[in-house]
Amino acid sequence: MQLSADVVAALIDHAVLGPDQMSADLEEGCRLALELGTASVCCKPDWLRQCSELLDGSAVLPSTVIGFPHGAHSPAVKLAEARTALADGAAELDMVVNVGRVRDGAWDAVTDEIRGVLDVTRSEGAVLKVIFETCFLDDDQVRRMCEICSRLEVDFVKTSTGFGSAGATVEHVALMRSECPESIGVKASGGIRDLDTLVAMVEAGATRIGASGTVKLVSAAHERFDAMTTD
Repeated sequence: MQLSADVVAALIDHAVLGPDQMSADLEEGCRLALELGTASVCCKPDWLRQCSELLDGSAVLPSTVIGFPHGAHSPAVKLAEARTALADGAAELDMVVNVGRVRDGAWDAVTDEIRGVLDVTRSEGAVLKVIFETCFLDDDQVRRMCEICSRLEVDFVKTSTGFGSAGATVEHVALMRSECPESIGVKASGGIRDLDTLVAMVEAGATRIGASGTVKLVSAAHERFDAMTTD
């Protein structure tokens, strides 16, 4: 992938998910996303209708989280969250798997939960990203999750919520990319605060980036890649 400042911006789901962030932060986040041309604004579920209205008519998509941040909601609650989010205008949903069930090896339960949310999401023409929270998993568990998500044909597999014990790593991104077909995107999220880290994630196979420091990342991309084109 040939990177430029515009390409970097278009890779980013701009996150407005902090527990202390207010509606003014959402308004500012949407303004920045529209100005920079990010892929989406990923906001807290209660703000999704407002987010959809702020982004209406633009190429920046409204998105939100399901089962966030621990993934321990019951399947019925996750389905209700997904239906509500879609009714409120979500174009993309980022769902946290039940990490404890994954660590238990309860693969049928994990598969059924993902399938249920995927069916609801697809029925409205929206996109589903499945968050593994890789910091709590070993490589075999990550591989098994990739196999399940590949079989179900989800839209993206995603490393992290950003609220676990660690965020994305190059190693996990590369593993997820190698274990999923090209039709499934890989989203790296959590701890991506500088351009070098973003570039490393893209080189490892990430096709979407979750970040809150979007302005810093795009500004750094302008400095680096604009300079390269003028040399």
